[in-house]
Amino acid sequence: MCKRQISATRAKLWKQNLNLYELVTMGNASDAEEETQQQKESTEKGPKNTKAKPEKRKSVTEGTVKAKKKKNNEQKVSNIPPKKETEDDKSTKPKRKRKKKTITDVLASSEPKPGCPADLQDMVTQYFSDKRSVIEQEELALQDSGFLSCNDLTHTLSSYLKQVCPKWSKIQKQHKETSSVVLLIVCSSALRAIELLKQMTAFKGEAKAVKLFAKHIKIEEQVKLLQKGVTHVGVGTPGRISALIEKDGLSLKALKYVVLDWNWRDQKLRRMVDVPEVKLDFMKLLENGILNGCKEDKVKIGLF
Repeated sequence: MCKRQISATRAKLWKQNLNLYELVTMGNASDAEEETQQQKESTEKGPKNTKAKPEKRKSVTEGTVKAKKKKNNEQKVSNIPPKKETEDDKSTKPKRKRKKKTITDVLASSEPKPGCPADLQDMVTQYFSDKRSVIEQEELALQDSGFLSCNDLTHTLSSYLKQVCPKWSKIQKQHKETSSVVLLIVCSSALRAIELLKQMTAFKGEAKAVKLFAKHIKIEEQVKLLQKGVTHVGVGTPGRISALIEKDGLSLKALKYVVLDWNWRDQKLRRMVDVPEVKLDFMKLLENGILNGCKEDKVKIGLF
């Protein structure tokens, strides 16, 4: 009995020890598995985290690089000098036309100066320089003796005429020829002629004056008017006076004084000789006998 009990107790103890061993081994295995799983998880998480970190760094670095590039580009743009206009660009751009200076602009900037004999002489030589030979130009040259004293811009027409024609009352009494005048006043327009006629009332006295311009007056009427009676003074434009001379409506035989309205200026500050049409007619008038009369010392010219 003792032997059987001892073997049974031994078998029970062995089984218990075996169970304990299995339990211990199972626990160790589960712990090992857990550890291995944890290690695996840690290893899996580790590279993931390590991969994520460089991605963040990459994004940060990319942002900084872009910002630096922008700054560099801005600096380059600011440092780049503006492009110079090339000839092609200049040619494509519309050019601004410079305004040509007119006689009005030139005269407005200059002070008015009284005319002198040299002004008329220079104008005559310049006008005939390409129209006459050298010998003919010498014949047309005006001498200083052929000029009256000039207006110094202080005289009225009456006071100037009294100065240059001190013996007017005697001259007008001696004049008895028709179709001729003793005093010829040349101006730029009909309105100016009427104005001059009003200004000379104090000078002319009983002398008869006639209008010699084309406005509202036919040339035939003027010829008849000059033929009717004695006329002492003629006031008009160079165009109509030249036409009357050419048609024998006006004779220069009795002519003694030619007064040019030289210093007067119109609204555009132009003198009589500054208007091209009037200047052309005036030069024609000089050719039609006045220059010859000056050369023969029969006619004297005054610049008013």
